[in-house]
Amino acid sequence: MRRTRILTAVLALAAGLLAGTPPALAANSPEETATAVAADTYTWKNARVDGGGFVPGIVFNRSEKNLAYARTDIGGAYRWVQSTKSWTPLLDSVGWNEWGHTGVVSLASDSVDPDKVYAAVGTYTNSWDPTDGAVLRSADRGSSWQKADLPFKLGGNMPGRGMGERLAVDPNRNSVLYLGAPSGKGLWRSTDSGASWSQVTAFPNVGNYVQDATDTSGYASDNQGIVWVTFDESTGSAGNTTQTIYVGVADKDNAVYRSTDGGATWSRLAGQPTGHLAHKGVLDATNGYLYLAYSDKGGPYDGGKGQLWRYATRTGTWTDISPVAEADTYYGFSGLTIDRQHPGTVMATAYSSWWPDTQIFRTTDSGGTWTKAWDYTSYPNRSNRYTMDVSSVPWLTFGANPSPPEQTPKLGWMTEGLEIDPFDSARMMYGTGATVYGTENLTAWDSGGQFTVKPMVQGLEETAVNDLASPPSGAPLLSALGDIGGFRHTDLTKVPSMMYTSPNLTSTTSLDYAETSPNTVVRVGNLDSGPHIGFSTDNGANWFAGSDPSGVTGGGTVAAASDGSRFVWSPAGTGVQYTTGFGTSWSASSGIPSGAVVESDRVDPKTFYGFKSGKFYVSSDGGATFTASSAGNLPSGDSVRFKALPGSKGDVWLAGGASDGAYGLWHSTDGGASFTKLSNVEQADTVGFGKAATGASYQTLYTSAKIGGVRGIFRSTDKGVSWTRINDDVHQWGWTGAAITGDPRIYGRVYVATNGRGIVYGDSSDTGGGGGGGTDPTPTPTGACTVTYRITNQWSGGFQADVSLANTGSAAWTGWTLGWTFPDGQKITQLWNADHTQSGAAVTARNVTWNANVAAGSSVSFGFTGSWTGANTKPTSFKSGSETCTVS
Repeated sequence: MRRTRILTAVLALAAGLLAGTPPALAANSPEETATAVAADTYTWKNARVDGGGFVPGIVFNRSEKNLAYARTDIGGAYRWVQSTKSWTPLLDSVGWNEWGHTGVVSLASDSVDPDKVYAAVGTYTNSWDPTDGAVLRSADRGSSWQKADLPFKLGGNMPGRGMGERLAVDPNRNSVLYLGAPSGKGLWRSTDSGASWSQVTAFPNVGNYVQDATDTSGYASDNQGIVWVTFDESTGSAGNTTQTIYVGVADKDNAVYRSTDGGATWSRLAGQPTGHLAHKGVLDATNGYLYLAYSDKGGPYDGGKGQLWRYATRTGTWTDISPVAEADTYYGFSGLTIDRQHPGTVMATAYSSWWPDTQIFRTTDSGGTWTKAWDYTSYPNRSNRYTMDVSSVPWLTFGANPSPPEQTPKLGWMTEGLEIDPFDSARMMYGTGATVYGTENLTAWDSGGQFTVKPMVQGLEETAVNDLASPPSGAPLLSALGDIGGFRHTDLTKVPSMMYTSPNLTSTTSLDYAETSPNTVVRVGNLDSGPHIGFSTDNGANWFAGSDPSGVTGGGTVAAASDGSRFVWSPAGTGVQYTTGFGTSWSASSGIPSGAVVESDRVDPKTFYGFKSGKFYVSSDGGATFTASSAGNLPSGDSVRFKALPGSKGDVWLAGGASDGAYGLWHSTDGGASFTKLSNVEQADTVGFGKAATGASYQTLYTSAKIGGVRGIFRSTDKGVSWTRINDDVHQWGWTGAAITGDPRIYGRVYVATNGRGIVYGDSSDTGGGGGGGTDPTPTPTGACTVTYRITNQWSGGFQADVSLANTGSAAWTGWTLGWTFPDGQKITQLWNADHTQSGAAVTARNVTWNANVAAGSSVSFGFTGSWTGANTKPTSFKSGSETCTVS
């Protein structure tokens, strides 16, 4: 990937978190009184892109076949599913207030108990991330987690994030873990399986390497700290602490330390090379070799010189095993792995070689001799030991047509995570800045054949989404993405053939279509050089570049007139501009400040709107002049997004604000002349529209908001009078404040922008289009019933449960209630797909509008989260009305 990836999250948050961080950080106050909110059962999926971001680490379990994990810098962690050869996400439960915990700086799989896995989470060590880091622990392979908060931040998206792994489990005594911390915080240890952590005060070096000491933001100037931990399993026995531990430190003169007494004392490894950082330390305990990959920089994108070394653990001998002389490197080494079936086989990557390609090196004699994945025949021609098949993710060619020695697709870049399957010498996976590549016939390398490299990334969705649009005709979804531009999805279940091209914007910041002529589409974004705007006249299938006004440095926001006759653009670097036609020339708009967010009225082609610093602006002459509205009490900051309703002139909804000021959702029916704040919405950050519910006179509203004291994704079918929460605590995806839109053709479908988990879309079980919330009095059902009560997730002090109520009688129910008493006084904290009341330990759940009718032989389900102390015994008796139900 290109260098824009280093701040993907920052770019994605630029209009929100960094311009007005508090909205994303506002915590629920204990004294808040909740507004009644209904719930709906949604099915959530990703609009497939397959990859799209940096995968710095891949971890195989050493004792169980086919158990592997991948970590991403901003998009959570994943577990490999061998049956489908795909990845399943593990951290979608991370909520809004802890969005930084979607950045995973390290991951460890327990080889003693393969059900256990650990993740060290936190995105930034500077002020961009409002929360400290944590170590998450799971006893069910990441299906559920418990958290140990740390007294310092972690940097899943910081410089040096490809080094590691910083988190490691003692392979003999798995209750012992070590974590290397950044920012001068040192080495940390847990002796209770990750539940609590304390600093190893005996460890002598907290690191000193920073990427750029002059960076006042704290991003590039942070001390990269302790970067990896490796155990020598041969120095321990089952149940006893491993005695020899190696630790890598971001210090070019003192990069490797060792303890030979189980971590009690530590010393610098004598005779080690200096002048470089040890990105990886991989131990072959069978032959007694510690292999080290060195670079002159911390990565993941820089690095100009590198070396590979081998340390003989039994004799203390150091051997330079670099495959090429350092003078001939223009890259650092980082990716490093050994074949556990044949430990003398070692592989390493030239991680920072962008041009003409990355390089992968392989030795089968412990570094005595090496071969390369590709080499020159006669420059610039190459001979490859591999073939590449990207037919499953065709956009990985990036639409490029390079000249030799470059090829497309590239073998990769930022290739810091490289692993040979410990049970299968023929399988290898490695991460790049855009995907996970892999092969299942790696050993062909040694026999003179070619091994096949393919994407092994299905299910791993790691794009940062800046904007979304769902036109009334044509493709159902158009997206604006960080780093890879964006896609036109004609089928949400299939990977598009190519991202937008002509121009190939690295990050698209905004897009729009003409409401009454949706074949006309415009997009703007960032590019190192060249135009920052593109147009399409066929619904985004093909594009052509427009021209830039003078001074443009970035995409900003853009709006298309409702009929596509003109455009208004608010780019970075200069003021708001307008044009008729397709941007061959631009004129400066007057009356509106630079940096304003711009949108168009969806009916009147000459009406455009803008917002900046608490002021709403209106143009009635196609963007030539804007006038500030007299509307007051709007958010004073710039963390605001607004949209005009299709089909209704002057109907505008505005979301945004900050926790220390005005924050929420506003509605205008007079083109922004005045706004009314919705009293039942505490906070809101996005707003979008979708197909109206059956019988409804107004389009469905969607928002990422805080309503009734709960942060979530909400839907209203009655113009915001009542709301339905449509996600749940398992599906939160961190920060969802960039964009949201409903589908104008499918009731209930909503597209949600995430910052690292790609484009999430949901479909409702309420296919008929019920109300936004609330219930009518329900008759008491009669006849036999059966209840299934299942605890689906439990953690310290909390749990989640699913309840199914079956009508086993002969008559249909037109409404239902279900009552029970908690044996241990558990308390419901949130319940979905039903309304409920609780008095002491007694609970009554009752239907909502859309699930009132239950035919004979059918069932209805709802779920909830709750709290418990002491014990969490299941209820044993349930009544539906006056009928005692069978418990299954």
